[in-house]
Amino acid sequence: MASRILLPLLLFLLCSHGGSGAPAGRRGMRVPPLAGDPNSQVKFDFSPFLIEYKSGRVKRLMGTDVVAASADALTGVSSRDVAIDPANDVRARLYLPSFRATAKVPVLLYFHGGAFVVESAFTPIYHAYLNTLAAKAGVLAVSVNYRLAPEHPLPAAYDDSWAALKWVLANAAPGTDQWLSQYGDLSRLFIAGDSAGGNIAHNLALRAGEEGLDGGARIKGMALLDPYFQGRSPVGADAMDPAYLQSAARTWSFICDGKYPIDHPYANPLALPASSWQHLGCSRVLVTVSGQDRLSPWQRSYYTTLRSSGWPGQAELYETPGEGHVYFLTKLSTPQAQAEMATLVNFINRN
Repeated sequence: MASRILLPLLLFLLCSHGGSGAPAGRRGMRVPPLAGDPNSQVKFDFSPFLIEYKSGRVKRLMGTDVVAASADALTGVSSRDVAIDPANDVRARLYLPSFRATAKVPVLLYFHGGAFVVESAFTPIYHAYLNTLAAKAGVLAVSVNYRLAPEHPLPAAYDDSWAALKWVLANAAPGTDQWLSQYGDLSRLFIAGDSAGGNIAHNLALRAGEEGLDGGARIKGMALLDPYFQGRSPVGADAMDPAYLQSAARTWSFICDGKYPIDHPYANPLALPASSWQHLGCSRVLVTVSGQDRLSPWQRSYYTTLRSSGWPGQAELYETPGEGHVYFLTKLSTPQAQAEMATLVNFINRN
């Protein structure tokens, strides 16, 4: 319960300045290291998420609690865990609503947030959110537990998302996964994620469009919930703090081990050429924005750029004024979060 109380204050993606949204990687209070002891000397302080020491030891400060798969009494949703890629310890939690009929239901591939460095598919907050979403939308949800930085810097999470998508496609065939093969309708395949998970979903849709999917499958829709997008230069915002942008660049470099600058298309889709936008591998896109999210300028620009790119699909933008980054995870029962959930449910179930 303590972690559930703290999370609204800490947020999920590179929090800074009292819950307004995203990154920074603040270098806060430290315990004086023992002289010459690399196991206590700080290499990178990514509070409130984790601290990495010079020895390579990583101490996560949040997002480590887990709950078991179960039959949820509140929603009637059943869940169970599966292995996606045992060699890389990539797993997923499947959610199946209780009111399923003989007809098949949409399949939703979901990616959790947490700045690419904390949280999992098995933490209490994501277990509760996916139970609720599966029940309200009537979907078979596959919540992916991808590898985290810094032990597995980007592009590991992107590779894991691709492996998870291919696993879903392969296991919807008869005689494979019992839930996917019996209840999953791949003609209604959706991908979604919040914060860092939204970034992962976008990059997955790009790869799917460029490389194609097995059996000619297609992603019907993609929901990006307060996605992590940003670059070195502020977009449509005249009040961005240069120190904040520099700190964001440092933390992005930490997440990817210096492989990609912050204006790489992985972090900043606005750097993509128009031809790449046109090949985005889904038919519909929903982008949500929270009014107090510091990432909101890039999120809105993503939506407007996509609409003007020549991409042949349909895009929509949903905004919640007065709320911080991924507020809906910790305020699930509030009217604002319920309205956003209803928008997501309608997006999935629209013909």
